[in-house]
Amino acid sequence: MNNTQLLSNSVVALLSVDRLDAEARAAASAFVAAGTAANTVRSYRSALAYWAAWLQLRFGQTLEMEPLADTVVVQFILDHLARPDAGGWRHLLPPALDAALVDARLKAKLGALSYNTVRHRLAVLAKWHGMKNWPSPTETAAVKTLLREARKAQARQGVTVRKKTAAVREPLEAMLATCTDGIRGLRDRALLLLAWSGGGRRRSEVVGLQVGDVRRLDADTWLYALGVTKTQTDGARREKPLRGPAAQALAAWLAAAPASTGPLFRRVYRGGRVGTAGLSSDQVARIVQRRAKLAKLDGDWAAHSLRSGFVSEAGRQGVPLGEVMAMTEHRSLPTVMGYFQAGTLLGSRATSLLTPVLPVGSDASAPSDELCSDVRYSEP
Repeated sequence: MNNTQLLSNSVVALLSVDRLDAEARAAASAFVAAGTAANTVRSYRSALAYWAAWLQLRFGQTLEMEPLADTVVVQFILDHLARPDAGGWRHLLPPALDAALVDARLKAKLGALSYNTVRHRLAVLAKWHGMKNWPSPTETAAVKTLLREARKAQARQGVTVRKKTAAVREPLEAMLATCTDGIRGLRDRALLLLAWSGGGRRRSEVVGLQVGDVRRLDADTWLYALGVTKTQTDGARREKPLRGPAAQALAAWLAAAPASTGPLFRRVYRGGRVGTAGLSSDQVARIVQRRAKLAKLDGDWAAHSLRSGFVSEAGRQGVPLGEVMAMTEHRSLPTVMGYFQAGTLLGSRATSLLTPVLPVGSDASAPSDELCSDVRYSEP
């Protein structure tokens, strides 16, 4: 028997060259799930569950049947985005259907969704179609035009896209000043300073750090290593420096809660007992919110406040943008520029054109009601 006959006899079933079989599709889906951050997977599942329920209630259709038409997506937008109408706001989702989605715990409350939520649901739908090798209905001109005009209509009525408050230097220092509650305070101080001074780390990156990822370089410098992140997915380790207060806070936390392996930031229980379990992403957000509340800071605080605050403060202090992006690992220039420019404008002469300019040779340190006013952080 020759090799060709052996190969022929060993083949159980030939595969189609133009489509994947069920086992291959399942394997591909497993790779996608394994390569996606846990928070992202949860948000995708939640959004897809909502799409499935809305489709069933609105059209009697299932998500698995076929690619959705762009008219279905247009209806979704009209059902969920409020539009100004006769002095009020109106959306097309029938009240009974709205109540059914709330009763099923797929929707938090009755009423329209925010623009950001609708955009996220559309992004997840596009991802779903991509995984099915279907054309995405979100890319049509009708959908894009409707979204653009809806955003403009809401903006004219004073509805803005909400962003988390940026923790620039002053609010960060106010949060740090609250970290006086023993071992919990040491942990929170180290976490806040690493996440902020270490380049505005995402909460998933903070909770992913292990004790073995940090090492002391000298008396005033530590290094921490990042692996897989949202924008760096190849797993190559990159070391980032921690200096000054951030390095000191990390050293104090590790001295108070020594460990040779496991998560860098762990849960603290009543009585100051440090556990072995690491913090979750949600717990990082709650730490930021708790410290902001203790510091009596106004604003909408979250874990992202540390990332946006780092970039804004860097712009405020004139740090070159390239150095900032090397720390943050932003890939999108428009995204980082939004925060960076906000910081640079705080110190721009263009914002102080009515401030008297001191004559050449004058004493710049002389007191002046305008030049030496107490600058405080405030939310617009």
